[in-house]
Amino acid sequence: MQGDRIVSETLDERIHVRRLDNGLPVYVMPKKDYNKKYATFATKYGSIDNRFEDPRTGSVVEVPDGIAHFLEHKLFEEEHGNIFQEFAELGASANAYTTYTSTTYLFSTTDNFYECLRILLGFVQRPYFTDENVEKEKGIIEQEIRMYEDMPEVRVGSNLMRALYHSHPVRIDVVGTVDSIRRITKEMLYLCYETFYCPENMAVFVVGAVEPERVFDEVAALVDGRDRARRGEIRRLYGDEPDGVKEGTVIQDMVVATPLIEIGFKDVAGGVRGFDLLKTEVASRVLLEALFGRGSDLYSELYEEGLVDEKFGAAYESELEFAGSFVGGESKDPEALHSRIMDHLSKAREVGLRHEDIERARRRMIGEFASLFNSPEKVSYRFNQHLFKGADLFSYMRALRELTPGTVERRLGEHLIDSRHAVSIIRPR
Repeated sequence: MQGDRIVSETLDERIHVRRLDNGLPVYVMPKKDYNKKYATFATKYGSIDNRFEDPRTGSVVEVPDGIAHFLEHKLFEEEHGNIFQEFAELGASANAYTTYTSTTYLFSTTDNFYECLRILLGFVQRPYFTDENVEKEKGIIEQEIRMYEDMPEVRVGSNLMRALYHSHPVRIDVVGTVDSIRRITKEMLYLCYETFYCPENMAVFVVGAVEPERVFDEVAALVDGRDRARRGEIRRLYGDEPDGVKEGTVIQDMVVATPLIEIGFKDVAGGVRGFDLLKTEVASRVLLEALFGRGSDLYSELYEEGLVDEKFGAAYESELEFAGSFVGGESKDPEALHSRIMDHLSKAREVGLRHEDIERARRRMIGEFASLFNSPEKVSYRFNQHLFKGADLFSYMRALRELTPGTVERRLGEHLIDSRHAVSIIRPR
């Protein structure tokens, strides 16, 4: 095994690192004053990875939408029963989630940590798929899909992604569709598992009052000796996505008391990773906070006029393969809100941003990021998010500290532009 540490003197935090011989990286952030211990076992495999080269044959494989999420469900099922019961008997809480780009299995506990860690590492490495249990799961996931279809706050975002993207798989819901999951077979699940659940494409992260060396030893004993040969880089195929948006406006009628609106700006910067990607993220988030945050003039005006409420917000999301900014919430007049936001951006581009607004936003984000380290769940989520983009968590603070007003102003001009935006509205039926 190889060892190292990632240290942040500013935050007074450190992460101990070991990479096992089979390529699996293991990260431990000791928090000696915390009762809760939190562990994740994650793979860089999400819903957009529906077309790839089989590393064993080199042939191109296309699998049904939603299969990464389906696989997440199935790994909790063992030959002898469901894994949740084992965690519960130890007093631990377990869960998992699938995003566009990753799948993460986790547990939190105050006692019996190493017993729980062995369960986590064991079931994720022990796929058990049969024709019968795959067919049974389709009914369960079909209900989940129909539940999301009836949730306005989910639909407004899903419709927006379909409007922004022509062909990139990010336009498809993480859970897939009823039709797509009905085409999933156990052979497909095993193929995806063998391709993406290999040690060098995964990571273990532990935070809490634990001894790093013992965690490394436990993980090595359960993972390093398995027949999980290193395979090198996985080639994922996403196609060529045009820079422009597919549709300008998407409107859906649903049962809601107040209309919902979400405005998206497609970011086509792309091609960067690691610290460069973090710098773009930070500049974009500070920009959105300066323009639309609770301390902005626009938010105060819109709130006083009753066009937004406390749910209004803005966010920038980025991955190696796609990125964008999203602004919205509930509004009694979504068309008027859309118009006000676009006018605000036009004016900001014309007269420029006030540097005091940028500084206010930057300082607020520094405070929010520092407070992240009080929550094992949040720090774990952000750690995995950054790791799979080739960046380390602590560098986010450095990117915030090094940010200049000029960088934020450039993002306004190159990113939040009319021709790369789309709007999604949910109207009362």
